[in-house]
Amino acid sequence: QVQLVESGGGLVQAGGSLTLSCVASGRPFSMYAMGWFRQAPGKEREFVAGILWSGSSTNYGDSVKGRFTISRVNAKNTVFLQMNSLKPEDTAVYYCAADPLLATMTSGVSEYWGQGTQVTVSS
Repeated sequence: QVQLVESGGGLVQAGGSLTLSCVASGRPFSMYAMGWFRQAPGKEREFVAGILWSGSSTNYGDSVKGRFTISRVNAKNTVFLQMNSLKPEDTAVYYCAADPLLATMTSGVSEYWGQGTQVTVSS
């Protein structure tokens, strides 16, 4: 079992920045690819970003490419999502996820999920 706890969500104006954090516990952190998903009201869950266990490879959803950056610090069991140039359409609950395979996560599936943190971008 892997437990994931997100933090860092909040209210920000359009054009601003936020950094989300997710701390993992349970099984060894370096065994898993990590990622972020989001779900806005009335919409399907969307893949945002993923990172390989080593940090050597990352994937991003088309809507966030060039604005968001995912990173991880294995020694601290933590994955980050730096979000810049935020837009009102980025408003959603953001979920941290862990899966053995980055490819699986990119396809929209993950073995473990956090509880989510709300990000609201005002216009």
